[in-house]
Amino acid sequence: MSSTPDSASEKHRVEHRELANAPSRSHIDGESQELDPAYEKRLVRKIDWRLIPILSAVYAISLIDRTNISIARTVGMGRDLALTVGERYSIITCLFFVPYIIFEIPANLLIRKIGPRNQLATVTVGWGAVMLGMGLIATWYKRYETAKRMAFFYLTSMVISGFSNIIGWAFSLLDGSHGLEGWRWIFIIFGAITIGLGIISFFLIVDFPERAKFLTPEERTAAVDRIQRERADAIPDAVTLAKVVKHATDPKVWAFGLCFCFSTMPAYAFSYFLPVILSGGGYDIKTSLLLSAPPYVFAGMYTATIATLSDKFRKRAVFICISSTVCFTGLFIMAYAGPLGVRYFGSFLTIAGAQSNVPGVLAYQANNVLGQSKRAVSSAVCIGMGGVGGIFASLVYRQADYPKYLPGLWATIGCQWAIIIICLVNSFFFTRANKKADRGETVIEENPRFRYAI
Repeated sequence: MSSTPDSASEKHRVEHRELANAPSRSHIDGESQELDPAYEKRLVRKIDWRLIPILSAVYAISLIDRTNISIARTVGMGRDLALTVGERYSIITCLFFVPYIIFEIPANLLIRKIGPRNQLATVTVGWGAVMLGMGLIATWYKRYETAKRMAFFYLTSMVISGFSNIIGWAFSLLDGSHGLEGWRWIFIIFGAITIGLGIISFFLIVDFPERAKFLTPEERTAAVDRIQRERADAIPDAVTLAKVVKHATDPKVWAFGLCFCFSTMPAYAFSYFLPVILSGGGYDIKTSLLLSAPPYVFAGMYTATIATLSDKFRKRAVFICISSTVCFTGLFIMAYAGPLGVRYFGSFLTIAGAQSNVPGVLAYQANNVLGQSKRAVSSAVCIGMGGVGGIFASLVYRQADYPKYLPGLWATIGCQWAIIIICLVNSFFFTRANKKADRGETVIEENPRFRYAI
């Protein structure tokens, strides 16, 4: 070539053309240009094993780092730092989310420029927002493969973080060692683990399909082609300010963002407050921390089931609504059941419904936008709004309402109804748009073949 491409998008187009000229295409049917099903299954399995485990581990430690303050409070930090005075605990939990929200859109746009491996490894070392990994998953899989993968990515980290209460309690037994309180050791040890995993992740996190070194040239071609044939956005489009503004003003992007906000609100609330609620109900510190883990194990099994069914039946909104119903049923039980054991059972339903909607909503939005620049903006809006949900959770579960937190529980119930309403409105407009597209009266997302996932 006589000149060097001077833009990221042109570079990726050149890479894609080179991949398209790979010498062997024996796995693609010459007539239909479809991948051989057996070959595609092996390829997807290879991608699964390379992509999901490391992203799950990285997200797990980030989730532990942002929620282990509840463990520290339960084992003594609240007393030592007087966090039970006024709304101090709520304030310090919500402060985390301010930079989380501010930097989410720039981070999603930069990930294409500097690569997932460099960015995710760096922000892991720096205690960053590695939920970006969920956005990365959408670039590797077809639309109705994403829910199960996102759910596995999330539920693995969710179950691990659920057991972090038990691990944190064990760390707290170091109380007095080297003159430090037990709760300080929780932050020190988990912080060291975070840095170590961040260094390891630099070598294990993969780039986008067209640049993945763990695949052969033939496999990279197939990985890109299968996405390109399904939704025609495997090749990245250039990111410009005009595009960002256009994407950010699409109402459905904000509808997904609100859904995610209302989904993360209870997820964060119970990460921060479940041990506090249990200890306030009469359990001692050790028992409160031990009892915090089982609801997350149940939530992991529930999330896997819901995600599998969502992919199998190719439905998104209906399963999100089911989970919201499960969540607010649990909230009612927690708010008004008398025996503490029954209220504890309510936490199983609440956490299962809330946690399953986090990957569910992300899959929902990823399935209903086209173009990598738009997906980056939409994912960033979702995750940024997830930070708003974290702030909301921190502020409505007030110390003044301890130990039952009735206003907070009712605010969370309201969030679940809001999710259901948004999904119903989306389903109405998406169904109408799909029917118009079937009649040739409109084109959705600038692609005649694209139809919304309901």
